[in-house]
Amino acid sequence: MSTQHTQPSQSESSTGPSRSARHATEEELPGRVPNAPGSPSPRVDIEEEAARSVGSGAAFLVAFLLLLLLAGAVAVLVLAAMDASADPDHVHAGAVVRIIAGALGIAAVVVVATGFDIVVPGQTSVRQFFGRYIGTVRRTGLVFVPPLTNGTKVSIKVHNFETTELKVNDLDGNPVNIAAIVVWQVADTARAVFAVEAYEAFIRVQAESALRHVATIHPYDESGPGKTSLRGGTDLVSAELAAEVAERVALAGLEVVEVRISSLAYAPEIAQAMLQRQQAGAVIAAREQIVEGAVTMVDQALKRLEADDIVTMDEERRAQMVSNLLVVLCSDQRTQPVVNTGS
Repeated sequence: MSTQHTQPSQSESSTGPSRSARHATEEELPGRVPNAPGSPSPRVDIEEEAARSVGSGAAFLVAFLLLLLLAGAVAVLVLAAMDASADPDHVHAGAVVRIIAGALGIAAVVVVATGFDIVVPGQTSVRQFFGRYIGTVRRTGLVFVPPLTNGTKVSIKVHNFETTELKVNDLDGNPVNIAAIVVWQVADTARAVFAVEAYEAFIRVQAESALRHVATIHPYDESGPGKTSLRGGTDLVSAELAAEVAERVALAGLEVVEVRISSLAYAPEIAQAMLQRQQAGAVIAAREQIVEGAVTMVDQALKRLEADDIVTMDEERRAQMVSNLLVVLCSDQRTQPVVNTGS
């Protein structure tokens, strides 16, 4: 009985790997990118390198030689065909050889001609040889690269776009509408082509994600000392946003030139309430300045009266004068003079 129970386990171990072994094998399959240590994002093991290419001068020379070879191959093929057609019943071996040589020459010209490419300024050509990355051509003009390679044109010009206006909650929980302008360019063409599906859509999504995150960790207005607000610290917030976007898109070989907040406002549902709050704050700040100025003026008036010995007042008259002056100076309405005829 024990032997019968042990036989299946031995056959299972001999016919196939265990579950842990299969899991380890799946993780080691080609094409799977292991995670970088300490990083949740996948590591991209590809970097831009220069492809073998020659400039315009050498490319024109190669083109001229190919034209000569093509003309010679066509001439040989035509002459051989004429010789063969002259006596169809007795085709010479030399004519057959010349026909084959001419056909091979034309085929060689066609194959070599696939190595020509035109790269305009501000553009690169990412070359692949049957699916294998062999380098990037940054030369401009007519270039000659290894034949039978296909190229993907990647622009290295400076691009910019404006994110959609996002509604997010700031640090205080107030809904705000915010948008930003991102200026960027491709720094590593290999990563831009092979690391992500579509790098232009990738940077748009990452920019909006970073904008949401930065907006949620700052208040709209300054809520305390040492805090950077979205409205008051625009330069600092823009620099922080640029650093976060650059960190997110470095995986795709993209470089962030500049990020600026283009639109910032409270959401419409609380805009009126926040406007009243701002107006109240402005009124309080204005009142503080008015009171401070009034107190200074009253103090100067009392000191001047005492210094010039214009009038002598007891504490009660002094307090009444201070009260009257503060009322006059701090009042919103014009005061009416009242003549006191009593003693």
